[in-house]
Amino acid sequence: MISPQPTVERLAIAKSLLLTPFDLDESHLSRALAEIKARQVDEADLYFQYTRSEGWSLEEGIVKTGSFSIDQGVGVRAVSGEKTAFAYSDDISWASLLDAACTVRSISKQAQTGHVRVPTPKIASARSLYPGLDPIATLDSSAKVKLLERVEQLARAKDPRVAQVMAGLAAEYDVVLVARADGTLAADVRPLVRLSVTVFVEQKGRREMGSAGGGGRFGFAYFDDTMITRYVDEAVAAALTNLAARPAPAGEMTVVLGPGWPGILLHEAIGHGLEGDFNRKGSSAFSGRVGQRVAAKGVTVLDDGTLNDRRGSLNVDDEGNASGRNVLIEDGILRGYLQDAMNARLMGVKPTGNGRRESYAHVPIPRMTNTYMLGGDKAPEEIVASIKKGLYATNFGGGQVDITSGKFVFSASVAYWVENGKILYPVKGATLVGNGPDALQRVSMIGNDMALDSGVGTCGKEGQSVPVGVGQPTLRIDALTVGGTA
Repeated sequence: MISPQPTVERLAIAKSLLLTPFDLDESHLSRALAEIKARQVDEADLYFQYTRSEGWSLEEGIVKTGSFSIDQGVGVRAVSGEKTAFAYSDDISWASLLDAACTVRSISKQAQTGHVRVPTPKIASARSLYPGLDPIATLDSSAKVKLLERVEQLARAKDPRVAQVMAGLAAEYDVVLVARADGTLAADVRPLVRLSVTVFVEQKGRREMGSAGGGGRFGFAYFDDTMITRYVDEAVAAALTNLAARPAPAGEMTVVLGPGWPGILLHEAIGHGLEGDFNRKGSSAFSGRVGQRVAAKGVTVLDDGTLNDRRGSLNVDDEGNASGRNVLIEDGILRGYLQDAMNARLMGVKPTGNGRRESYAHVPIPRMTNTYMLGGDKAPEEIVASIKKGLYATNFGGGQVDITSGKFVFSASVAYWVENGKILYPVKGATLVGNGPDALQRVSMIGNDMALDSGVGTCGKEGQSVPVGVGQPTLRIDALTVGGTA
């Protein structure tokens, strides 16, 4: 449910951390925005942020590093047409705020006529998708160390070939306050935790690795013994699979992608091309194609920032707009793009709740939240059995995409060679090469096992990194190019 009440509660927390300690209140925010609006600008906002983060890492059986940091500041933005003026400071004070406001208003040389007044503050409607807790405080330091040591013990007990274990534990408590020139006040309190496990195995001089992990917007209690065991099992299994892997074949072939994290290919090869800025500028392979078929029938792709507790979810985006469940492609037809406020205004549409920024020191741009494809009606076993000769990829590493052409290159970290519907052996060194829009058209079977990733995704764009989620069912893509090592 979307209502103003959650924002009222979160505003109280934000004010206690970001305004009151610095002798600021809502009147100062209105005055700063009025200074910006003294010049003719289309949009203006203030973005205050307080972030407390902690990290622990284990290697060679001991916790080697621990870190703790606090960062806070304010970003001030003015937008005129396509132009953006932006200033930020880690000094939260009236003097710094006023100086930044006077600086960014210079984007417009034309003064407003008449008395300039910022509307009476109004509380933004928001969602309540995750608890407003400080995850760092949900487990004491000694328990965090024991958790990482537990990872080490479980992994080494799993198989004698385990030669090295690395584990990391991270938490972040993020509080933001947004004040817009239209009078909107919004706030969010965002917890985020993550546990990562990397295992190296050795046999007869050969060394391979596997990794696993997860997290989301909740406290450390999520990482109970069952969850820790699951991550360790997945990491060890991946490493042992790669230990037995043969060189991957190369050429054009049928490729089946597993569910969950392989949706990172969907995120990179398709999702970025559906962000509003690329399409407004005409630089995306999907520009000007709303209402057209861009994928095979049955392909429905969503970007959904409204999923409870998910890593990519937001109660409000970084412009104070409620997050949304946005249908991007419906049964193969392109329905829309992901929008922040500026690009939505310039394209004559509404914002979709996808205005995101890495921190107060960055401007908001259209970004994905949780991007995934809906499931179909095929059993995953049926899809794998349909492969005459081809690749079955269940996990991925890094990749690259060219937004303009849609071309992508992705490396499979766990994959298998399949002939006549039978998985014969794991392969190593497989890279998938293709074109996003073209690959969507080649989807021929969609599984009924749609799954989201475990909560590990981080997306980079224009030098900014933000947490995201991905997901998909098992997919068969016909005639995709595989670069191999065989």
